Amino acid sequence: MTEEITPFRIDISQDRLDDLRNRLDQTCWPTPLPGDDWDTGVPTGWLRELTEHWRTGYDWRAAEAQLNVYPQFTTTIDGQRIHFLHVRSPEPDALPLVLTHGWPGSVVEFLDLIGPLTDPAAHGGEQSDAFHLVIPSLPGFGFSGPTVEAGWDTDRIARAWAELMRRLGYHRYGAHGGDIGAAVSPQLGRVAPDRVAGVHVNGGPGPMPPLPLAEEDLATLSDVERDRIRRIEAFMQEEFGYIAIQSTRPQTLAYGLTDSPVGQLAWLMDKFREWTHPRRALPDQIIDRDRLLTNAMIYWLTGTAGSAAYVGYAQEAAWGAPSPNSGVPTGAIVFAHDVGIRRYAETENTVTRWVDVDRGGHFAALEEPELLTTDLREFFRDLRR
Repeated sequence: MTEEITPFRIDISQDRLDDLRNRLDQTCWPTPLPGDDWDTGVPTGWLRELTEHWRTGYDWRAAEAQLNVYPQFTTTIDGQRIHFLHVRSPEPDALPLVLTHGWPGSVVEFLDLIGPLTDPAAHGGEQSDAFHLVIPSLPGFGFSGPTVEAGWDTDRIARAWAELMRRLGYHRYGAHGGDIGAAVSPQLGRVAPDRVAGVHVNGGPGPMPPLPLAEEDLATLSDVERDRIRRIEAFMQEEFGYIAIQSTRPQTLAYGLTDSPVGQLAWLMDKFREWTHPRRALPDQIIDRDRLLTNAMIYWLTGTAGSAAYVGYAQEAAWGAPSPNSGVPTGAIVFAHDVGIRRYAETENTVTRWVDVDRGGHFAALEEPELLTTDLREFFRDLRR
């Protein structure tokens, strides 16, 4: 098995971009449903306007150049190509940190964190808080796709990350992630507890509370925690449909998403609206619309709608199976949209820092990059030696 690490540069052919423009020109739009609002899915009027910007105002070449500023590589681990950004700090004693995205995200999530984390002195911070960053694309996502084998659950991904860090020569490092990354990062601490200095997540490291909770258990929770229980229950009733589809028929879904760029965009935007904060705001009022489109382009240009769904939610192993406590110090920052509850997280994690925030949503690195950067610096400050 080769351990070769190969430099990688994003270079999308003009033919692919011309094909995208043609498909956008020829979109077959559905008739709006009564009200044309978010209750029945992404509104046609709003998506038409965003698509028009995609067609006439968005500049992929500018986004491509922005991504290519950062050193990128590929390597094969456990039979799977893994794409990653590797951005070293100018500070030689920086702590290596692996950042793991989730669905419906990509490495694009972390672009605003790279400068402040690798070169804090240039961004109002202290030199001693610097990180060397490793930012992999999850197997099956983007330039790490498609998948070639089944079984890429959180444990297998974590073992791949441990191998990646070994190949890069990092013997002690931290881990951070959100969404799927918030499951992979604690697992990395379990598979390599002697290497992982600390685990940090946004949204909470899991597990979720055992629902439904008895009234006597609810009574012991704070008002904030009871609100999180209520929103978990609402999610299971109102928003679980995408997981049901992706975990049972990801290939059937993939035909539409890899053939229609507007279909792919709508599928992603539905979640960006639901999971940003405040929920009533339009997603492009919270996250820059060009950044949203660049994230969608990663899925579109790599044709990984199906494999990303498959890795995210269609595994044989249960993502929520009980896990042993690694003993690795674990920190969590829980923004207003998210639903982590400390007492349940502590059943599987050694929680040493827990920060509840009254703003921000699920996409922390995109919505609140400065706050997330500050929390990462503070959490790892005492774990560097």
